[in-house]
Amino acid sequence: MTRMRSIGHFGADEFALMINGIGGQGVQLIGKTLTQAATAEGKHAMLAADYGGEMRGGPSKVSVVIGSAPLRALPVLPSADAAIIANDKFGGAVPDRLRPGALLLLNSSIVDPARAGTAHRVVAVEATAIAAALGASQASGFVLLGAFNALTGLVAEQSLVDAMISLLPPYRRQHAETNTRALRTGAEVVAGAAVGAGR
Repeated sequence: MTRMRSIGHFGADEFALMINGIGGQGVQLIGKTLTQAATAEGKHAMLAADYGGEMRGGPSKVSVVIGSAPLRALPVLPSADAAIIANDKFGGAVPDRLRPGALLLLNSSIVDPARAGTAHRVVAVEATAIAAALGASQASGFVLLGAFNALTGLVAEQSLVDAMISLLPPYRRQHAETNTRALRTGAEVVAGAAVGAGR
């Protein structure tokens, strides 16, 4: 089991993540994938989802807390250790509750990294363009998740793959292979840039 370093805001062994985007980017699915992967490895994890009624284009947000011991905080976060910004249409390039020095992973196909300032550890990944190049435009969220996990080491890559496959409904199982490629490509894009969070 991956051991977590003492970097979490809520406690020595807790890590808090916010994911912001819009409907249609897979924000809810990647949050569930990370949460399920963590619990499959024996960690404790909680997720809170917030999204509009629109199928596509409305606000979509997820908060995830992962820990190596029973969690002391609900995933309604006063502050967070990291954020993934798939689209800044509704939340801005930097969430208000992201603590100084936190990891800020941006989908730079849409979000301008110059707007992120210098208070955070900014990593830009052209997730939308990468997913399109893979022939899987629906998988930009998994490009970001793969990059995030490679940067932080919160869970094993295979745990993400297994969780993603188990969460796909039967009518979307055809996306499993391209989602897996997106996860792995996201990790490859940030190889060598790990900021450390979980190992």
